Amino acid sequence: MRELLFIGLSAALINNFVLSYFLGICPFLGVSKRLDAAFGMGAAVTFVMTISGGLTYLLQQYALIPLGLQILQYVAFIFVIAGTVQFVELYVQRYFEPLYRAFGVYLPMITTNCAVLGVCLLVWSKSYDTLAQALIFSFCGGAGFTLAIVIMAGLRESLDFADVPRPLRGTPIALFVAAILAMAFAGFAGMGSH
Repeated sequence: MRELLFIGLSAALINNFVLSYFLGICPFLGVSKRLDAAFGMGAAVTFVMTISGGLTYLLQQYALIPLGLQILQYVAFIFVIAGTVQFVELYVQRYFEPLYRAFGVYLPMITTNCAVLGVCLLVWSKSYDTLAQALIFSFCGGAGFTLAIVIMAGLRESLDFADVPRPLRGTPIALFVAAILAMAFAGFAGMGSH
């Protein structure tokens, strides 16, 4: 149980995919303008990461390795991610139309979100022994993504009311804020090392 807690905290805070590995920067900056859209994107990415991380763990463990097809790992993982994203896109479009419109092009882009592929590859490279470990790592990695994008959205909404110099408005100030957030999350780096 303690090991699963450490895996989860590590994925969400210590090794946050956006703020430590710098994976998933495109949706992090593109969808973090409004808090509601950021939370929706974070939830969708968390769902896709969890399902894809679990499915790719099973695929690697029970198909690719026994058949000696590890060379197809990237292709197989991308197909799993694309299928999961299609499922999420159809579901959101049918049941959450305003959220689907708010996502715009960013929902299909989850397929090419390097954070999702990164979690699938890291599940394997960290040599997790069980499906539970893979699912905890994947879910908490998505939760860390959600935490980062929601914090960023809240800060960007606050910046709308701030007196930001004209040359720094928009993307430049967002990049400054993202850099400060990354430095803040770097403070978690020593956790659990004793």
